[in-house]
Order: sequence, then C-alpha cells, then structure tokens
Amino acid sequence: MLNARRPNRVPPPVRTSRRGFLAGAGAIVVAFRLDAKPARAAAGPDLAGVKAQPNAFVRIAPDDTVTVVIKHLDMGQGNTTGLATILADELGADWKTVRTEFAPADATLYNNSLMGPIQGTGGSTAVANSWFQLRKAGAAAREMLMAEAAFRWKVPVSQITVADGVVRHAASGRQARFGELAASAASLPVPSEPRLKDPSEWKLIGQKVPRLDSVAKTNGSAIYSLDIRRPNQVTAVVARAPRFGATVKGLDAAAARNVAGVLDVVQVPTGVAVIARDTWAAMKGREALTVTWDDSTAETRSSEAILAEYRERAKGPGLTASERGDPQAALKGAAKVIEAEFTFPYLAHAAMEPLNATIEKAADGGYDVYAGFQFQTVEQATMAAILGVTPDRVRLHSNWAGGSFGRRATPTADYLAEAATVLKASGEKAPVHLVWTREDDMAGGYYRPTVLHKVRVGIDAKGAVVGWDHVMVGKSIMIGSPFEAMIVKNGIDSTTVEGASDTPYALPAYRFGVHNGREGVPVLWWRSVGHTHTAHVMEVMIDELAHAAAVDPVAYRLSLLAQAPRLSGVLKLAADKAGWSAKPQDSGRGLGVAVHESFGSYVAMVADVTAQDAGIRVNRIVAAVDVGVPVNPDVIRAQVEGAVGFALSAVLRNRITLKDGQVQEHNFDAYEPTRMSEMPKVEVHIVPSQAAPTGIGEPGVPVLAPAIANAVFSATGRRLRALPLDLSGVKGA
Repeated sequence: MLNARRPNRVPPPVRTSRRGFLAGAGAIVVAFRLDAKPARAAAGPDLAGVKAQPNAFVRIAPDDTVTVVIKHLDMGQGNTTGLATILADELGADWKTVRTEFAPADATLYNNSLMGPIQGTGGSTAVANSWFQLRKAGAAAREMLMAEAAFRWKVPVSQITVADGVVRHAASGRQARFGELAASAASLPVPSEPRLKDPSEWKLIGQKVPRLDSVAKTNGSAIYSLDIRRPNQVTAVVARAPRFGATVKGLDAAAARNVAGVLDVVQVPTGVAVIARDTWAAMKGREALTVTWDDSTAETRSSEAILAEYRERAKGPGLTASERGDPQAALKGAAKVIEAEFTFPYLAHAAMEPLNATIEKAADGGYDVYAGFQFQTVEQATMAAILGVTPDRVRLHSNWAGGSFGRRATPTADYLAEAATVLKASGEKAPVHLVWTREDDMAGGYYRPTVLHKVRVGIDAKGAVVGWDHVMVGKSIMIGSPFEAMIVKNGIDSTTVEGASDTPYALPAYRFGVHNGREGVPVLWWRSVGHTHTAHVMEVMIDELAHAAAVDPVAYRLSLLAQAPRLSGVLKLAADKAGWSAKPQDSGRGLGVAVHESFGSYVAMVADVTAQDAGIRVNRIVAAVDVGVPVNPDVIRAQVEGAVGFALSAVLRNRITLKDGQVQEHNFDAYEPTRMSEMPKVEVHIVPSQAAPTGIGEPGVPVLAPAIANAVFSATGRRLRALPLDLSGVKGA
C-alpha cells in the first residue's frame, strides 16, 4: 500500500503472471486432489520471505497480512471494505490482518465484467461483477493453503479446516498460520474450480465488520491524489473558456510570467496552462493572463432558452424507446386525462476533492500517473495516445478519491487528457500536478443533463390507467462518445431513458418517446444517471393517479406491481416501518412514498415532511432496500444515508444555470451542499436475501426526490413537479 508518511514514495504495481501464479518465483506446477495427500515436486524454489500471491487478487505475507487487490476505485463508497469482505470470508482470513491495495491498470486481469473488456468503476457494479470472482479467488487460495498443510502433516486434505487466519488439523492438534504456509503453497497449481462456501459457513459476509479505510481517513494518513508530491514537481492550472466550445483567439502572458513562482505559460487544447512552483503562484499567474476568446462555435444561450427549445421539441412524439398497446387511442376513450410537465436542471457533481492528477516522465521513457482513476482502460489509452506511446507505457497509480458521483468517469478522460497535454507542452521537464480549483470544477462542464418530460395519462371511471403517453427531451451522454456504438441503439441512449422506458408498472397501453438535446453543454452521468429524472416523473405521476382514483398510494402501486415481487417487498417494508397507516396529524405535515429499481437493486422510501411558510423540512426518511446478499450491512446503510445527504440539496435548491452561455454557480455559496442541520433522521431496513448481490452506491438517490415531493403534496395539497422544489409554491398553503 502507499506509504502514508512519505507520499512521494509509491511502490511499483503488483506484477502477476497471466496464469495467476506468484510472479518471478519459478513456481512449480503439480497436480493434486483435494481428497488425497498432495504430491510434491522434489526440488522447488526457495520461497522463504516471499510474499505469496496465488492469484491476481490476494497476496499473503510471512507476517500473516492478507492483502486484497481492489480493481475498482474507492471514492468513499466503501467498496474496498465490501470487496475485501468477500475474498476474506472465502479465504478464512482473520479480519484484523486484512489490508487492501488498488490494482494496476490491466484489463486482462482486472476488467469490469459488467462493462465489457475494460477496467472501470461505475453503475454500482463493483460488488455485483466481483462477487463470484473474489469468492473464487479466496476459495482457491484457501485450498492451496490446505493442500500445503496436508502435505506437511501427511494427512488427507479433507481433514483440514481453515478459520481466522489459521489452518488446522483437529485430529492431531496441529495448526499453522497463513504466513507460515503461504510461500510454499504459492508454488502449487491454482484450483480452477475451488469449493465455494455455503452461506451457512460465512463469518464476515452479511455481518457488520469495521471499514478498512476508517482509521487512515480519520488520522489523515490516507493518500489522495491532492497529497502526491513527486521530486521537482510543479503545479499547473488552466484558464478555460467561460463558454463551452469557445477557443483561444488571443493571448498576452507577459504579466503572468512576471508573477513570482510562475515557471511557464503554455497553450493547450482546453485553454492556457500556467505552470508554477506551487498552486498559489499558478493561480495568481492565471489571474494575470489576458486571454481573448473566440465564441463563434460556443454555446451562448441561457438556461431558459434551452428549456424553451425543449418545450417545442416535446410537442412531437420523438424516437420510440418503448411502446406497448395504443396509448393514443386509449387516451381518446379515457374518462379523465391528466397532463403534466416535469423539468430538471443541470447539476454539478461537486465532489469534495476537486479534479487533479500528477503525471511525470520516467527514466525508462514511460510515464507514471497518480490520480483517482475511475475508467482505467479509457484513461490509460487516452493519455498514451497524447504522449505517443503504447498504453502499457502509461502506468497508473490509483489513490483514494474524495468523491466522484460520476465526474471522474468521463468517456474522454478529460482532466487526465488535459494533464497529459500540459506535460507534453511543458517539454516533460518535471512532474506536473494539474489542479482544478473549486471554481474550475463547478463551472468546468460535464453536468447531469437538463431534462424535460411531458406526460399524458388516461384513467377510467375507477381510476385505473388505460393509456400513458410520455415524451422526454434531454441531451444524450453517450452520443458522440467512444461508447456510442455500445450503448446507443437506433439513436436512443439507454442511459437517457432508463427507469421509464422499462417501467415495471403494469400499464396496458404505454409509449415512451425521446428527443436528444443538441445544446453545447457537456453532460455526464450523475449519481444514478437517467434514474435521477425518470424515477421522479414515474413516481410523482403514479402518486397523482392514486389520488385521482381515491386509492391509498401504497395500495395503488402494489396493484400495478403484481409482477414485481422484489419492488413490492421493499415498498411494503418501508411503509410498515414508517407507520404509513398512521398519517401525521400535525398541520402542514405529510408522508410521501416512492419505489424504484435501478442497477438491479430495489429501494423504497417514505419521507416525513413538514411544508409551511418557513419552507420544507424533511424530518425523517425510512428506506427499505433489497440488494441481494447484503455483503456488509453497515456499508449499505451508510450508502443510503449518504445518498439522502447527497441528493437532498438537489431536491431543495441546487441547480446549474447558464446566462448567455456562462455558468453562474462557481462555488458552494451558490451551489450549497446539504448542511448537517438539514439532515433528516434516516432509517435503513435491509431485506434478507440469498440472491447474488447488486450495488447500492446509486440506487438510494432516485427515490428521494419523488418521496419528498409526494409528501409535500400530502402536507399542502400542492403538486410540485419541477426540481429543485420551488418553496414559493407551498407558502401560505
């Protein structure tokens, strides 16, 4: 792992062979059976003192330390603990000896199986795609330790047990620690199909185990990319165009070069980089620049103009993303038609650690890069192309990341590409630490898209849905990106329409159409991606239909979810735990409910809200989640609690707005995160399950806004459909 006290010293990446054996140890491959005494090659290598690595995911040291190699970026979501839990339980490790280390960039060993042949983190896939992989890795290492012990003690492997970092033979009373066996065991062949433990044997999975990163992050020894200091390192900041799409027309850098500490000023594709001895000097040098921008190809419209265009486009049917039955005919015959418009603003990711990376040219002609890498394969290939080398010559050293929420996972590897261009333009004389300030990060683009939905729903005399016509307008994240061919089909980006085009509600006649926005604002996935808006529209509309039918909103949903038992299950659980049947009697106080599936996980929330002249106060959130096997319940609860804290500010106030093409919000004064004083009490109830685990990093976000909006309606009788919720709409209610 990284040396916390000397951040300039970073160990080389773990080297493993393609077969997964201990690299460089001359391991001897021999056959063995788990139900017999294993054979041993007569003359093996001397492995004393070698850290044994029986596969690409686990390394065992002589001091019994078990290091789990983590192929995913941990941005605070706790996946290092969750992933280590899986492997450690199958291995039979003592949790106190477990450590983690981020994997090098190597898609042949560490690809995300749910993303294709690339290494990357996102879509709440870390645990889901690693579940069987890490169980198998831990089980294989366990069986190799058992085989080594059986050979030494001349007993059948079937009589060997493993628990808490110790290998035992009960009949003879012999035992050995992992560290005593590991080096020799690593010379044995890796079992291709090791026995996976029955759930009844798990000791860590499903239990609350201490997070592995808590101490380091509490005492400050955890190393983030902002902490990296390489020998002779310089700092760079970039002056970027105030409007998206603008380019440099003219530059006067004389004053900037005269600022104390400024070393150089270079032009790069994204603007003008000021290179200095430290961050402060670089920032002061940037302030002294005189740059003239060419706006001829820039986005110059304001938010209102973009939304006005969206409203015009929504009058047409758009591309068909989903259709069943004939909703237009059904609407004509409906007893009542309910129409609604929903709007959603651009949203910034606003992670606590602004974007940054350090890049240097190594003595061997390759490059070393230090950052919080979320799309290693894309990032490595992008920088290699800029630097004119093959991807393997760009070595990625992953650090902890202070949040991301999607921002570090750009298809263009934007800020890392920028770091490479700055290094190249500077002549590669010294390591460059590219730093984005908070203002750079907030106004630098790549937002959750602004979106407009128009919905028309017809119901019969009893309030049952007969037809649902739904059109949305929003800029696609994937069109024009390297992932377009993989994700966009017939002009439809699945990340734009997810959560509505595939609604689980049993609607007899339904059409979902989409128009792809065309504005010049860069957009990107934001925690829970398309579900951020589709869940809100579906759940607020369903709630409105329930009230139109004079049916309890929970019961109304259940009537439409007969074929969705896991959604029904979390809905019932959340309603029960929230005391749904006993509605608040206080004036201006109400309960609202929402339920949604995203990323294979099922979440329901009940919001207890007070909405009066003073505004909206969220008192309590009761959540129920079904994520399959709950690998670490404490991490699951933390992620749902964190989702509430993250999304609440977007529900109540936050938006990114453009005025004549320029972003107006530049820091937390205008884009205010949720305050501790605003946090509601959050209760999280986890559904017991033996299904394969799914993710929880994102699924807690989509249901919060509609649950709160529905609670506001319950409290005030006012239906708020736009986000953020307009507080003036409830004053005096």
